[in-house]
Parts: sequence; C-alpha cells; structure tokens
Amino acid sequence: MNGRDTYAAPPSVTRLQSHALLAGILGLALCALGALTNPAQFFRSYLMGYLFALGLALGCLGLVMMQHLTGGHWAVVIRRPLESATRTLPLLFILFLPLLFGVRRIYGWARPGAPAASRFQTHWLTPSAFFLRFVIYFAIWLMLMALLNRWSREQDGNPDRAILQKMRRLSAPGIILYVLTMTFAALDWIMSLNTHFDSTIFGFILVGGQVVSAMSLMIAVLVLLARSEPMSRVVQPRHLHSLGKLLFAFLMLWAYFAFSQLLIVWSGNLPEEISFYTKRLQTSWFAVSVLILLFHFAVPFLLLLSRDIKRNARLLVWLAIWVMVMRVVDLFWLTAPEFSPLAFHVTWLDFAAPIGIGGLWLAYFARQLRDRPLLPLGDPNLAAAIEHHEH
Repeated sequence: MNGRDTYAAPPSVTRLQSHALLAGILGLALCALGALTNPAQFFRSYLMGYLFALGLALGCLGLVMMQHLTGGHWAVVIRRPLESATRTLPLLFILFLPLLFGVRRIYGWARPGAPAASRFQTHWLTPSAFFLRFVIYFAIWLMLMALLNRWSREQDGNPDRAILQKMRRLSAPGIILYVLTMTFAALDWIMSLNTHFDSTIFGFILVGGQVVSAMSLMIAVLVLLARSEPMSRVVQPRHLHSLGKLLFAFLMLWAYFAFSQLLIVWSGNLPEEISFYTKRLQTSWFAVSVLILLFHFAVPFLLLLSRDIKRNARLLVWLAIWVMVMRVVDLFWLTAPEFSPLAFHVTWLDFAAPIGIGGLWLAYFARQLRDRPLLPLGDPNLAAAIEHHEH
C-alpha cells in the first residue's frame, strides 16, 4: 500500500476539531454561568442539547449496523466517519452525569411528595431506577460500539469475510437492542416530563430523528472530506446521490412516525394523552409546530425530490446542515413546552447548551476521525464502492 492509499484525514479535519472545540468551550462556559444564575433553566436546556448530541452518535450506530446487514455500497465511503461518531459514546456517558444531579429540577415525578400517575410509575419513575436504567442503556450501546469498531479495525489488516459475517451477525440483534433501549430511554428522558402522556410510537419518532441527524452529519462530513486529498479522488456524485436518497427516505419515515402518533392520539380523544398536543397546537407554541412542519419536513422533502440537488455537493451540504438545525428545533419542541405550557418561551441557554455540547462532541468526533483510515481498507466491497462510474 503506498502513501496515497493510507487515506489519512486531511488538515481540514484538524481545523474542524479546533473550531468545534473553541465553540464547545465557549458554549459550556455560558452554560456554567447559567447553572449559577438559573439552575432550573440550565438543566432544561442541557437536556435538549444533550439529546441532540446523543442522537448523532446513536443514529450513526444504527446506520453502521444497517450497512452491515444490507451489505450495500452506499455506506462504505462513510463507514469510518460513522464508526468515529459511535466512539464518542464514552464522552456522552460522562456528559449525562450533570442530568443525574438535576433530576429533581427537571422531572416533577422525582420531587419529594410528588403523586404518581399510576402504580406502575411508582416503581418505574424513581431516581434510583432512573440511574440504573441509564447505566443499562449505555452498557448495551458501548458494547455494540466496542465490538463493531474492534472487528472493523481487525478487518483492515485481515480482509477475511469471516469478520464481515461477525459484524453482520451482531448487527441483526443490535438494531433491535438499539430501538428497544432508545424507546425506554425516550420514555425516561422525554416522555416522563409529562407523566400523563403515553405513546407506544414515541421511541420510534426519536430513533427516526436520530437517523435523520446522523445521515445529515455524514453528508456534511463527506463533502468536507471530498474537498481535499485523499477523498477528493474517491467521492463521486453517485455517492452523494445515494446518501441524498437515504436522507429523503429517513425524513419520510420520521414524518410518518410523527404523524401516526398525532393521528392516533387525536382520534382517541383522551384528555390526558391529548394534552401533549394542546400545549403545542393551541398556544403560541403553534408557530414552532408550523416551523417544524414546513422546514423540517416539507421544504427538505421537496428539495430532495430533485436529482440535481442530490448530486450537487454545495447545495446538498447546506440542506444537510439545515436539517440538523431543525433537529435541534424539534427536540426543543418536544421538551420545552412541558416547562412552559401556556406560552412560547426561549432563553439564551437554549442556544448555549446545543452549541456547547454539540461543539465538544464534534471536536471529539473529529479527533476520532483522525485516528483511523478514512476508508475501511479490508472491506471486500471497497473496490466496487469507489470505482469511478456513473448511474
């Protein structure tokens, strides 16, 4: 293998790491100030920012396992960025710890003397059970991440299809575990903000949103890498086209889950469950709901119908970045109305927390991206995936 084929990260990744780290430090410094001046709002904003960063990592974990199962060429060029994102999970484990200290400020059920909505919640929603489940979720996620990354690294030096089969066999139950754990985590971390609301599809909405975030991130990263050697020789319009089509599909899937929940809850007309939507559709939060409908789904949906846009790196990357911004807005919409149900309310901490946590996460992601070759050198599909041709 010659020097040109090591596929080392270009200097742009180092610059990304430096800029993201600076933004993260500034954002977290503002968060620290907010924690001193307004602790309750700090924890609420921190939860929203944390969920965004976690969604990037877990969405990438889901896409890695999906790629191993499908065996398609679409993810070979982004497999190493996907794996780098999954290796940020240890950082996210640490970043969750402030939320453990703020449980009583965030969740009404955790306050002494708070009435339980049901007997089940009496045993499920307790601070000790909350902490135990947090450990279980991360133990499963970290196990999947560690095994897939270890085998992928082994594959670089030993392009044996047996390693590919091991990753495939783990990915099948791994996707099920990811969806199940994220469903329960969504119940713990978001749905329990309103103990009267119940939705069996809520976890799928979160999973769909995480995959949308991850695919948007991968498009942005691939375009960044394609601006310089060695990836400028690899990335072709057909790669962007495939990723654009997948982003389009995942957006529709997320919208389908979200609309299904609205349709089921609204048609059921149960006073307790429908309160989730009355806060968001019959108050000044309605404007945010319309914003999400238009700019998280309708506009990206219409733009991604165009084959030319999906093959245009400059346009597609801005669309991907916009979708990630709207993911933050959607998480804000899912959490903030539970703290301010009568009127729209936003503070500077709602901007500082995503920038701080997201910046630190992006810096750590860039550091991980520099640790390994940008392409899985032992993948048997690599040659076909980077072969120059059009379709």
